[in-house]
Order: sequence, then C-alpha cells, then structure tokens
Amino acid sequence: MALTVTDGERRGWTVLRIEGDMDLVSSPAVRQRVHAAVAKGERRVVLDLTGVTFCDSSGIGVLIASRRLMRSCNGGLRLVMSTEGTHVNRVFTALGVRSLFDVYPELDSAAS
Repeated sequence: MALTVTDGERRGWTVLRIEGDMDLVSSPAVRQRVHAAVAKGERRVVLDLTGVTFCDSSGIGVLIASRRLMRSCNGGLRLVMSTEGTHVNRVFTALGVRSLFDVYPELDSAAS
C-alpha cells in the first residue's frame, strides 16, 4: 500500500497522519515531512501511525532519526499507535525500541 502523509494541527501540536507501508522506498517521505515541520519552527510533533499497515527497519530508523531531530531542537515527538497486536507494535517490540518513544493509544491523548 502506498504511503501518504497528511498534515494537521491539534492543540498546538503538528500532527502528521501516516498511512500505508513505511519501508525503504517510502519512509524518507516521513523524514522529509518532519524536517519540513522543524524548518517552519514547529517543535511539537505527533506522528499518528494508526494507519500504518507495514513498517520495516528503515521505517523505524526514520522514527528514531525524527526523535533525535526533535530532541536536538528542544522539541517533542509523540507517536500514536495501538498498543496491541498490530504489525507496527510487533516490530517495535521485536526491535526493543518502544521505550525510546512517548506512545499514546489515540490522538486526543497525544496532543494534550
């Protein structure tokens, strides 16, 4: 499934809703959108991953790089994703990276 990234805003947070597959070919689009938000002065970003159907290690790498970028500019990065059974959650668990991120089960709690 092709990757799409849509921009939004909620309670002062920039929200990037990501849908589709985050893989070697498509995940740079997410990196580009996070960099664009930072370039515009945004320092609070939520990545909504609830629509991501597949994520490989390159997708995780982009998320880790995004976290690093936000921390380097004293910003905040939050992820929205299911805490159970989804492919993305299984990848996070298998790679042991879940603890690196502030993860929320829904957008309302992430953007509060």
